[in-house]
Amino acid sequence: MSKKVVFGLGAVAVISLALFIVTNFTTQTPSLDFSQVLEKTKAGEVNVIYNNQATHRLNVVLKGDPTHYHSFYPDGSLFSIMTAYGIPVSKLPAISETQSDNDLNGSRGLFLLVAVLALGALGILYLRKRFGGEGGAGRFSTPFSHTRSNARIVTPQRISVTFADVAGNDEAKQELQEVVEFLRHPDKFTQLGARIPKGVLLVGSPGTGKTLLAKAVAGEANVPFLSISGSEFVEMYVGVGAARVRDLFTRAKKLAPCIIFIDEVDAVGRKRGSRAGGGSEEREQTLNQILVEMDGFDNETNVIVVAATNRVDVLDPAFLRPGRFDRQITVDNPDYNGRTAILKVHSRGKPLAEGVSLERIARQTAGFSGADLANLMNEAAIMSARRSKKQIGTDELEEAIDRVVAGPARESRVVSERDKIITAYHEVGHALVAKLAGQVDPVQKISIVARGRMGGYTRIAATEDRSLWTKAQLESFMAFALGGHTAEELMFGEVTTGPSNDIEKVSQMARAMVCEYGMSAHFGPVKLGSMNDGQHSTNYSNAIAWQVDQEVNALVMTALNRARQILSDHHQHLVAITNYLMEHEVISGSEMDEVFAQVEAEGLGPNTVVLRSYAGEVVTVISQPNHENAAIEVAGSVAFENDTNPF
Repeated sequence: MSKKVVFGLGAVAVISLALFIVTNFTTQTPSLDFSQVLEKTKAGEVNVIYNNQATHRLNVVLKGDPTHYHSFYPDGSLFSIMTAYGIPVSKLPAISETQSDNDLNGSRGLFLLVAVLALGALGILYLRKRFGGEGGAGRFSTPFSHTRSNARIVTPQRISVTFADVAGNDEAKQELQEVVEFLRHPDKFTQLGARIPKGVLLVGSPGTGKTLLAKAVAGEANVPFLSISGSEFVEMYVGVGAARVRDLFTRAKKLAPCIIFIDEVDAVGRKRGSRAGGGSEEREQTLNQILVEMDGFDNETNVIVVAATNRVDVLDPAFLRPGRFDRQITVDNPDYNGRTAILKVHSRGKPLAEGVSLERIARQTAGFSGADLANLMNEAAIMSARRSKKQIGTDELEEAIDRVVAGPARESRVVSERDKIITAYHEVGHALVAKLAGQVDPVQKISIVARGRMGGYTRIAATEDRSLWTKAQLESFMAFALGGHTAEELMFGEVTTGPSNDIEKVSQMARAMVCEYGMSAHFGPVKLGSMNDGQHSTNYSNAIAWQVDQEVNALVMTALNRARQILSDHHQHLVAITNYLMEHEVISGSEMDEVFAQVEAEGLGPNTVVLRSYAGEVVTVISQPNHENAAIEVAGSVAFENDTNPF
């Protein structure tokens, strides 16, 4: 319904109500008792009387007073009553017979009727829009329309996504290609007695392209696409969700061949009996109805259900059995080739500067999902426009990586010199351990520019896509994660709250090595504990828990001592690279390597400043070329007590 119609009905309702109110109030006249009317008439004070014989209502106008006073007289003739009261005929005022009250009441009633009708029409329009599905178009709605499915129908003409727009998921596309062939040419399969899967479950992390794949299937098959979220089935009232499921499948059968896409299906498909309420609970009734509807499909009904979730572990077993969701297609984060292909897809229509290598960007974005890569290209385009550039360059693409990983740079944030120095040593500690520990990916960038909640960060670039990790690799990464903590401890004799996130990750990794990966020499290949609905639960005694804690602590302390040994052996490199980082704020891994090689060849340069976190205090290192243990003296007005050697 157009806005003009709604506005017109509203205007009619408002005007009619206004006229009703005005006429109602304007006809409210002061009253007189009939005895008073007789007295004033006898005294000759009445000018004219308007008499409504039907209602016995009088409108009395006094001499010298334009106000109309109303009164009521008893049954009988007004003339007879007045003469019987003793009023001389000569003093009787002009008496006019009228029906104006009835006319006025009729007008007021008409105004009220028009207003009620207009408001009723507006109410119907509201209910139609509120409960009418796709804007209420094409079907009349009632307050019970909330039991209808809210699925959004996308016609083939409006689906512009095909498999050409999906990159990095070649295996998933191949699996879904059979679904497309069935929707296009069902006879090809039915003649051979083949039965196409009734349901396809896409499993993967957020942003991996599950929804995009479902749209591409509909686009390739050129069939309608019904999209709905699992949470839209669940309501407070029992039975509403089941009714919506029935309505959804009824509509799908009328549109067949078509695809039903249920996003975040774990909202409605969780295991039954996991919460109080039993079979009468609304969510479980909705799930039961979905199971019945999927089993009730005819073999000739070309309706395929495609569902997406990132929590397949919580789905009900009956939901996953053959005959319902026959196929589970895993949609992982793309590998190097997949990332390159995705970047090429999202670079369409974006002018890239000469020399931009999407392969290089793909190398730096290991672990990115398809949505992350799309966001990366968009951020790079926005930054190029902000800098008034006509093309997207490598600098913008690498800056976009940082924005996706850590958030926008907080260049306006005021950082004290003390915090800046601590952050610099912290990040260089990470980078040095990553370089020297072995089996850690090369350092890509070191920054002390605040981003998001981080004061700085060290980014490493994976040289390959990994699916398996060895114990040695995990131990090296633990040492790398503790490099910042160790650098603070070595340089300042104390640590800050900065490494809290590093410590959390190291603790989680060490516990996983003991409890999940069987990498503990004490316990061996034994799984300790289990995951239940996303929560870790223990299945061992307190004595075993104490031993687990000891094993975890031993792994963490081994990694800490390894990082401490690396930084102690390369303290001059730590100081030199930190000075360089303080000067430039952001350096690349190759720049760090150059400073490292220079210190290896020449040692620390003369008058190199060992920055401390205390205001007014610095240590000057007077070094000699190729002399590893340089003399260290205190500079400045404040001397260090009991700590003249920062190492």
